[in-house]
Amino acid sequence: MASKNKVIVTGFEPFGEHAVNSSWVAVQELEKLGLGGAVDLHVCEVPVEYQAVQSLLPSLWSEHQPQLVVHVGVSGLATTVTLEQCGHNKGYKRRDNCCFSPTSQCCMEDGPDCIHSVLDMETVCKRVNSTGRGVTFSVSKDAGRYLCDYTYYTSLHLGQGRSAFIHVPPLGKPYSSQELGRALQAVVQEMLKLMEEDPKHEELCNHAHRQQQDH
Repeated sequence: MASKNKVIVTGFEPFGEHAVNSSWVAVQELEKLGLGGAVDLHVCEVPVEYQAVQSLLPSLWSEHQPQLVVHVGVSGLATTVTLEQCGHNKGYKRRDNCCFSPTSQCCMEDGPDCIHSVLDMETVCKRVNSTGRGVTFSVSKDAGRYLCDYTYYTSLHLGQGRSAFIHVPPLGKPYSSQELGRALQAVVQEMLKLMEEDPKHEELCNHAHRQQQDH
């Protein structure tokens, strides 16, 4: 019997003006829906803390060895469900929920300025927008230089690009929690299809698994 694809999807805890963080609410809705019988879905709430991210993400990748990790965050500026193409290393000045910010203002000393996902978000976006789900999707190349961007860059590095980041609007602006949950289900399923279609993704996944097993 073929083993299930393992996918991790994370949301963030409340912070700042977001007393209820729509990202975690949406991820909990996704957990109820699932990703189909062939996918083992694991969800996790991420603290809005730089140091917590640095300890949590390596353990998620090593413990679960997922095919894909999708992080979801809230953006007060977003009016669409926004697929982020890349994460950035520098510019982290804003303090987290513990009033901490990295002294270096970067994720990784001497790391590349930007890491791109192996997934082509424009392709994913076109496919999900064509399904007429009542939710509009868009693509961005700037995840905001806060915990969202920081988490994405860290995960892209750990997973050799096998990560994605999705920004959702606050609840009711304009989408309900159920609409956001269904939107996440559609977009993650489309990402998995794209990874299956492109053998490069599968080779990268197998190579990463071998490396993890060697350590």
